[in-house]
Amino acid sequence: MKAAIFDTVGSPLRIGMVPDPAPAPDEVLLRVAACGICGSDLHITEDPVPFGIGGGFVLGHEFAGEVIDTGAEVTGLRTGDRVAVVPMRGCGHCEACRRGDPARCPEMVLIGGGYAEYVTVAARQCHILPDEVALEDGALAEPLSVGLHCVIRSGMKPGDRVAILGAGPIGLLVAFWARRMGASRVVVADIHNHQRERALALGATGFALSGDKLAENLADLCGGAPDIVFECVGKRGLLGAAVEAVRLQGTVVGVGLCIGGDEWDPFVALTKEVSLLFSVFFHQRNEFGAALDALRGGPFAPQALITDRIDLSPVPQIFESLRRRTTQCKVLIKPDLV
Repeated sequence: MKAAIFDTVGSPLRIGMVPDPAPAPDEVLLRVAACGICGSDLHITEDPVPFGIGGGFVLGHEFAGEVIDTGAEVTGLRTGDRVAVVPMRGCGHCEACRRGDPARCPEMVLIGGGYAEYVTVAARQCHILPDEVALEDGALAEPLSVGLHCVIRSGMKPGDRVAILGAGPIGLLVAFWARRMGASRVVVADIHNHQRERALALGATGFALSGDKLAENLADLCGGAPDIVFECVGKRGLLGAAVEAVRLQGTVVGVGLCIGGDEWDPFVALTKEVSLLFSVFFHQRNEFGAALDALRGGPFAPQALITDRIDLSPVPQIFESLRRRTTQCKVLIKPDLV
């Protein structure tokens, strides 16, 4: 089958042929309908060691597809089922896995495989899509779940003022959930203006350009210093900027993947008695199901994230272009796109 393959740091992905996968007894074989390109994939190709990734790996963990074969032990799925996939694969029997939280399994592996025509996954990783949800939209369930987990972790209450640093897909989905769950103000900030309309379409009440007066601008747009600030970029110094912007005794949530250390002064956080916490992954049983429900429809549509749909051929070029700031937001790979 055709796939986009990672070889080594500094080299672009390449399109090549890899063996067709076959399902193990507890697995299903999926025909990939759509897979999102995630910012984490870009990080992985720059520093693969912490992720246990080597040459020949096929990236892609935001995907949905159709079941075309099942392993001998699979009972809950059948050929033709349309599914979205939870990319955290746990052991399946520890306490965390039994409560539907494989992200906390000691043996958890973040799978890839979505940048290809076919992929095998454990049946327990699959969720059947509601009839009202298009198959390609199922690829949004994973980032939607990440955004929901961020808001739940923050302890946000209806009426809270929320600011989000970063207008990438996760920042925009945090805005979506914050508004959906009752925040009175939801302001997104970014260094560029090109995601302003998309942020508003997803539920933001305001948009600010980052700069020297960021804290002041966020307070103006929020009607006071925000109760919660989400750092959704992962660049050095932005946790400090979030601490500066949040109200006294407010909450800062670290979401962005900042590899290699950060630089900020915790004294400001101490004097303001800021609560600092972090968010990663999501709960499969509760939050992933809520994400699928959100794809059914509502006043703000997560599908507004999608800016491009491509087949496998241009993936190496598009992937490299996403390392730079572009007007693209969520790019979906559709292997069978014609």
